[in-house]
Amino acid sequence: MHNDLLYQIALTLVPNIGDVHAKALVNIYGSAQAVFKAKKKELDHLEGIGTVRAKSIKDFTDFSIAEEEIKFIEKYKITPLFINAENYPKRLLNCYDSPPVLYYRGNAGLNTSRIISVVGTRNNSDYGKNVCEKFIEDLLAENILVVSGLAFGIDTIAHKAALKNNLQTIAVLAHGLDRIYPPQNKTLAKHITEQGGLLTEFISNTNPDKQNFPKRNRIVAGMCDAVIVIESSKKGGSLITAELGNGYNKDVFAIPGRINDSKSEGCNYLIKNNKAALINSAQDFLEMMNWIPGPKATAKKQRELFIELTPDEKIVVDILQQRESIQIDELYFKSGLSSSAVATALLMLEMQNVIIALPGKLYKLA
Repeated sequence: MHNDLLYQIALTLVPNIGDVHAKALVNIYGSAQAVFKAKKKELDHLEGIGTVRAKSIKDFTDFSIAEEEIKFIEKYKITPLFINAENYPKRLLNCYDSPPVLYYRGNAGLNTSRIISVVGTRNNSDYGKNVCEKFIEDLLAENILVVSGLAFGIDTIAHKAALKNNLQTIAVLAHGLDRIYPPQNKTLAKHITEQGGLLTEFISNTNPDKQNFPKRNRIVAGMCDAVIVIESSKKGGSLITAELGNGYNKDVFAIPGRINDSKSEGCNYLIKNNKAALINSAQDFLEMMNWIPGPKATAKKQRELFIELTPDEKIVVDILQQRESIQIDELYFKSGLSSSAVATALLMLEMQNVIIALPGKLYKLA
């Protein structure tokens, strides 16, 4: 375990090796350790790697940094999550540029059935604060995990509202777990670790530098089912998160604001350009995601299917028989099938009227 983790962390430290390269290499060689043990000649000829990146891997010697990080992880009871870990966020794993390693301190499951990311301006108005608090308060009965970025403004309001309403919340950080930014949120961060968790891709001693925030935003966008923009200017970082969400095929929503309010320009822009669906309340959101709970069945629903199913189709149907409905990302990792195999099975089952596609990328048996 220690040896595996050493190479996993080290792989993220190699110059010129980005997240996409690292994951591709692990897929080819089976482990981070095997990547470092590979011959340079082999690495030279890999598509996307070439001689420069191969040399970076073979010349890498800073394993002591990874050793120090392991000591830090063990001392502060941090959970490292490599891409093949069972509790790595599966929704994020489906994103092409997901981090090879995450560092997590908390108690919330990162693969719960319903996860939303709530984002917005650092300089919120009273309107934005009230909307955010009311939105999260009205999610109470739905047992939803709330993700945000621990920044001033809407992020802070979202985390506090989740805690107040006994919802778990995850703060995704743009720095290592040895510090909190902004420092004024240290107490909030402590409460979050007790009712959710802190998550980052950055090792300790990493400062919250400007270039880290877009990387942080991709985790916020990638690990959820839906992104909700509460209030944002037209150049706000929240728009980056919304764009990333669209790129990852997430559901993106925005709260509209006054047409002459600069703090609502971003939300109005997203809605106007069909980059986000307009919602006025949590009820709107829950309905559009088809997350409104229906009456509970008094007995397990039995179905007789008078059609011959392929093995992949049968796997999908077996999973759906255990649930009222299921989100496609969850179906990917519960089935163990490739995304293309799941998509094909869903298409064929829908054409045979075995399943029904619902809003919010949900599916249920017909």
